[in-house]
Amino acid sequence: MKLKHSFLIKSIFSASALLSAFAFTSCSFLKKSKNGASSKGIDTSRHVIITYMTTGDRPTNGATERMLKKLNEILTEKVNAELQIYYIPWSDYLVKYNTELSQLDGEIDLVGTASDWLDAWQNAKNGTFLGMDDEMVKTYAPLTYESVSSEHWDMCRSDGKIYLLPEDNYAQWINHGFMYRGDWAKAAGLSSGVNSWEDMTTYFKYLRTTYPSMTLWDSAGGTDTYQAFGYIRSKSDFVELEGITTGNLFGVRKGDLKKVYSPYYDGNELIEYAKLMKEWDNMHVWPENVLNRTDHADSRGNFKKGLTAVEAHHTQTWYTEVRPELDENIPGSDCQFFWFGKESGNITEMTITHGAMAISAASANPERALMVYDLIRNDPQCYYLMNYGIEGVQWRKTPAGKRARPASYNSTTDGITTNYWWGRNDKLEIRDEKGAWDMFDKISAEYNTKKIPYPYGQVIWSFDNISKELTAVSDVWGHYMGKICYGKVDNPEAYVADFRRDLKNAGIEKIIRDLQSQLDNQTAHAAQ
Repeated sequence: MKLKHSFLIKSIFSASALLSAFAFTSCSFLKKSKNGASSKGIDTSRHVIITYMTTGDRPTNGATERMLKKLNEILTEKVNAELQIYYIPWSDYLVKYNTELSQLDGEIDLVGTASDWLDAWQNAKNGTFLGMDDEMVKTYAPLTYESVSSEHWDMCRSDGKIYLLPEDNYAQWINHGFMYRGDWAKAAGLSSGVNSWEDMTTYFKYLRTTYPSMTLWDSAGGTDTYQAFGYIRSKSDFVELEGITTGNLFGVRKGDLKKVYSPYYDGNELIEYAKLMKEWDNMHVWPENVLNRTDHADSRGNFKKGLTAVEAHHTQTWYTEVRPELDENIPGSDCQFFWFGKESGNITEMTITHGAMAISAASANPERALMVYDLIRNDPQCYYLMNYGIEGVQWRKTPAGKRARPASYNSTTDGITTNYWWGRNDKLEIRDEKGAWDMFDKISAEYNTKKIPYPYGQVIWSFDNISKELTAVSDVWGHYMGKICYGKVDNPEAYVADFRRDLKNAGIEKIIRDLQSQLDNQTAHAAQ
């Protein structure tokens, strides 16, 4: 393969055998025989390079290359292939990602994708992903094929072909919410913690009085506008339609899953939210220059140091990173999580294609790409290297069976970046010793009693007739939502009315009608 991208990682090395300590017996046909042909008829005599494309900035410290060298020794022994990683930088990532895929130049094999944030079904529809029959997946990725249920495979099909290999055996919650100090909540009179947006207001009022100079939320401003969706979800039964707009403008209600609407265009929730944000702004919850600040907002870092009152991010960020570090920095701080939707019990189970692997339609070696993926997903040695790095360098196993950093570990020189979010496997996961796993288990149990499955994981939206309107509506969103989210308006109710007027002029009603027609047609087709 000729590599034209300067930010492609490539490891070249001798193909010395490094046998897995864990016998991969159920997949022994993948091992190369002495004459270069597989033991069960799959020809692996030709050495190939498999390129894996993922979102994220390219690492520059050399540690990922060193890990890949060890991984590739194993891949060469087992399937006579090696892996290299092609990174799509985060800046304007979706445009760059789709542009690269659309070239179909044969330089990409494995593609990290997602139905809700990386246009997986649009790329399948556009012919950039390979549609595979069951026999192909079963032959070249047998452990993956066997581990995924028929129901889950059906969620990865279009017109009978499998387009996505789902990350369906990895427990994670990346729904958003506010992390806050449990000790301060109790001091504010919230003995059972923050359970509503009104409780959060009480928490802020107490801290503003107690610590008058504190920045309560060191928000980055324009990039932190998802809390509007969080408020709407908390105060209603709104379920967003994934993969249409980044602002989750369109959705349905849990009470009527067949009717498309936009709570930003209809309903009272956005008005009440705008009023509350005006109140928070008057309390100086965030910096005065929040919408045009030129300094660097370190919301998470400052919260972990005890300098601020809240941090807004995922459940997973809370229990894996923020709570453990805040506990270490400030014992007794009791970091808690107020999840968006808690008041109404409104939470949707993450689709199994939130993370998935696809094969590029232009791949010259799709069979070998499947073989490599099957190893990375299911073989312990390959899995640990890809996800954790080299044992003894990036990680070690504790006597308690947890994962920890070696004493010699330096994140600057030793940190690896593979951004492998497309095939993690709970059967092989080793929990980090610093994770707040008791909190994770507790909140997961709470979520599991409230969650509903995402209803439209197989709906492939077409934007052919509404692309102009979607762009116009997104522009209106960008113009108004920052000021709404940070209370920078004199009259919130009037400002929301202006926002809705401009949404109408931009064509939001046409978008809703078109999405409704698509939903009606696709659900009717699925019922046949």
